[in-house]
Amino acid sequence: MAGWNFAELWEAVAERFGDSTAQIQGDRRLTWSETDARANGLARHLLDAGAVHQDKVALYLYNGPEYMETAFAAYKAGLVPVNTNYRYLGDELAYLWDNADAIAVVFHSSFTERVESVRDRVPGVRVWLWVDDGHGDCPEWATPYESAAAPTDGPVMGEWGRSGDDILMIYTGGTTGMPKGVMWRQDDLIRAVCAAGNAILLEDPESVGGATGAIAALDGAGPPGLPACPLMHGTGWFTANLYWTQGGSVVTLEERHLDVEELLDTIEREKVGALTIVGDTFARPIVKALDAEPDRWDLSSLFIVTSSGVMWSETTKKALLAHHPGMLLIDSFSSSEAIGLGQSVSSAGNEEKTAHFSLGAGSAVFDDDGKPVEPGSGVRGRVAVPGHTPIGYYKDPEKSAATFIQHNGVRYSMPGDYATVEADGSITLLGRGSVCINTGGEKVFPEEVEEALKLHDSVADAVVVGVPDDKFGQAITAVVEPAGPSVDESELIEHVKAHLAHYKAPKRVLEIDTIGRAPNAKVDYKRLTSYACDELGISS
Repeated sequence: MAGWNFAELWEAVAERFGDSTAQIQGDRRLTWSETDARANGLARHLLDAGAVHQDKVALYLYNGPEYMETAFAAYKAGLVPVNTNYRYLGDELAYLWDNADAIAVVFHSSFTERVESVRDRVPGVRVWLWVDDGHGDCPEWATPYESAAAPTDGPVMGEWGRSGDDILMIYTGGTTGMPKGVMWRQDDLIRAVCAAGNAILLEDPESVGGATGAIAALDGAGPPGLPACPLMHGTGWFTANLYWTQGGSVVTLEERHLDVEELLDTIEREKVGALTIVGDTFARPIVKALDAEPDRWDLSSLFIVTSSGVMWSETTKKALLAHHPGMLLIDSFSSSEAIGLGQSVSSAGNEEKTAHFSLGAGSAVFDDDGKPVEPGSGVRGRVAVPGHTPIGYYKDPEKSAATFIQHNGVRYSMPGDYATVEADGSITLLGRGSVCINTGGEKVFPEEVEEALKLHDSVADAVVVGVPDDKFGQAITAVVEPAGPSVDESELIEHVKAHLAHYKAPKRVLEIDTIGRAPNAKVDYKRLTSYACDELGISS
């Protein structure tokens, strides 16, 4: 085996901790032995259907045991699991599955009608696995998932074997453009993510006895981990991989929209040790529930909460720690293309400021001329991380060359996040350049203004866009979801001016019933820009 491979590691977990719980969702509980056997059945089904080395298997699923089982099966057979955003509609699904060269799709029965409408547009897909979630019967063109997951003699492996060079793909649409598939070698992702729970994974596999030796080094089965955000996005999927590679269990919620009471009940009932969320979008409702009933839930088992994807404010961190001072809050500055750009760690009495991070090991900030930004200079640059990074975007050499760069012989991933470097070497995150607003010659990053707006009590959520303007080129415009009946436009503009340079303050503040964030808390800037233009009566 060249490098670490998930199937090898998880089979070693199943061998050592077979009777331990691997997956929990409501009343559903699966041991490691059961999960391993079911993944063997799925892998055998895919191979018998003619799948060959590194064929792509699309996961069109809500959170649940089937997600991790299917990924496990793909790794066993030397295939490539591919996430699919469950909010996608026909055109987006057809594009993604065609672009990914998917040969198999595993989907919840809720999506049957949608899947059926695009089947003729993806002729490369020859295996359809139907996961029953109570919405109709299995169509004749699909195979019931439970039939495919029937245990078989294992372990199952393709004739080509397994390798750390085998990949997984995560499609990321970001805030603009068509989805693009980020290709990760399993060995690189294991070292970048899972070594945080088992440092032996930083070593050469052969030197430590391979997967068996790595799992033998664990003190025992890991704690339950709960990715509250979707497994279809990197934040949830990658941390779930970490929980499993520690020999722990992955706990998923039954509700498909955030239900804070279910979340807190589950943490207490299952004694969850690690929780994955997405910034204030998750944390603020949790705080609200805890403030309303501070004595209802026992969260003493929870020792770490990890967030990535959107900003996590200092005020919310303080409020969480006031309810449970014994935990650590890890704000990870990462993306599907770059893990370990930076992080901040907050504990009771030591809460990090909003968007303030320590650079990851070896990470750097480069200006638009490709030169490293000097600390304290105030120059804005893009953050880049070296080391274990993706090999590129699938079938897109041009975007790969722009994102994965070389500097002084070192390969970096530089996905487009802008920041300034403080005098002490820490960074202040500004946001993605792809949605940067150019107003009167000044560059304004929407996320920075959004976070200032969300500090006001009358604001539940906010997005900032640039609309066409004859004088400024683009005028900063805030689209706000009120926390109460309404917001005061002039008050919010003055509020932003009290926190940021005046040119960053919005010219107008518009109300909307809901921002409509995706399950990973990202927003559709294009849609909200059109909304703002329509409300203002100008052409976009």
